[in-house]
Amino acid sequence: MERSAQIANHFREVYFNGNRVATNLKDVLKDINQEQATKKVNDLNTIAALVYHIHYYIRAVLGVVKGGPLDAHDRYSFDLPPIADDEEWQNFLATVWQEAAILADRIEALPDEALWTIFSEEKYGTYYKNFWGIIEHSYYHLGQIVLLKKLLNQNGREE
Repeated sequence: MERSAQIANHFREVYFNGNRVATNLKDVLKDINQEQATKKVNDLNTIAALVYHIHYYIRAVLGVVKGGPLDAHDRYSFDLPPIADDEEWQNFLATVWQEAAILADRIEALPDEALWTIFSEEKYGTYYKNFWGIIEHSYYHLGQIVLLKKLLNQNGREE
């Protein structure tokens, strides 16, 4: 298997199917409704804010892979627009799944030698570094989402 295909598979695992940590974003979020997704637990980020944050960088990387400039700024990465109801939440998740699948396909289609080329600007390193970075970043926040979900479920039983 080519390196690009291996990276694409690892990316798909964190989003869609079984992996080393026995969970993925789609499965964790499948039974979360808009109320749960936007509910604050203490001073922690909401589940919706974390999903938005993860997706913010996926969308930015996808833009570069499609040939555009890197258009992302950390200060905007948690600027989640309001999500008024379950329909808006589900539409947001549908966009997340669609764009993650597109990025995985784009990564898989890259020739392996492209992995070692500069990603947007030299200060951002190579495509390889950025792809692994978004996978690691997604796993990091997936762990937070899992913990928030447990806290929300626990709090719901106590009320």
